[in-house]
Amino acid sequence: MDKITNIEIEKSLQTKFRKSILTKFIKGIKQYRLIEPNDKIAVCMSGGKDSFLMAKLFQELLRFSDIPFSVEFLVMDPGYNKANRKAIEDNAELMDIPIHIFETEIFDSVTHIEKSPCYICARMRRGHLYSEAKKLGCNKIALGHHYDDAIETILMGMLFGGQIQTMMPKLESTNFEGMELIRPMYLVREEDIIHWRDYNKLKFLQCACKFTEMTNNESKEDLESASKRKQVKKLIATLKKSDPQIEGNIFKSVENVNLSTVICYKDKEGNKHNFVDEYKNNSRN
Repeated sequence: MDKITNIEIEKSLQTKFRKSILTKFIKGIKQYRLIEPNDKIAVCMSGGKDSFLMAKLFQELLRFSDIPFSVEFLVMDPGYNKANRKAIEDNAELMDIPIHIFETEIFDSVTHIEKSPCYICARMRRGHLYSEAKKLGCNKIALGHHYDDAIETILMGMLFGGQIQTMMPKLESTNFEGMELIRPMYLVREEDIIHWRDYNKLKFLQCACKFTEMTNNESKEDLESASKRKQVKKLIATLKKSDPQIEGNIFKSVENVNLSTVICYKDKEGNKHNFVDEYKNNSRN
């Protein structure tokens, strides 16, 4: 069987997956105002299906967008083995994505950390991405988190963290002045990403972590976190069988917060507001 070509991959986004992926990608960018005139965006690519699809969608957007902006396709090598590094380079070549690769020693740095190495690794990777993006003149970094990541985060916070929160579509960086994180895949469903990958017979990295690859010994905290996300995925799938609207309702729940029916909430400064205090004030009037 002939190998898929980049032309065919791009055509699939313009036709078969136009409604399920491309349109939702554009809708998310417009709805959350993720791109502004003259932005330079670092499209961060880990080697997985989500970030490679995001890169192709940005290439499509660049062709017809009314908003002038530019991108850098940024790949950080935190210490991949040769096979994984080559897999990323080969996919980038196949899909005609001009990647900018920079190297770090993050995997080696977290190898000997016993408590939450995956969490620390993720924080370090984010910092390096911001730093490299800023060096390239970018003012934003784009990550490939999708709709399912958002709703799973909502439920995980409620069930395991005792709090209501979500994965925001954009965030201002607190450590890198003038930098912003955006998630343009925010409205794209994971099942559609998988369908796009399989339809085009593409293979991407899953977990290429050197730490787990060499030791197969994640910390207790990281194993529990992964297990909790799997539990939430299964829970959502089970609930969906009896109510097809369940995923949309979870997503909308953080858009329809009524503060008058919330026991306590924190404002942007971290100050707590309890309904009892407001209740007493209202009673005196």
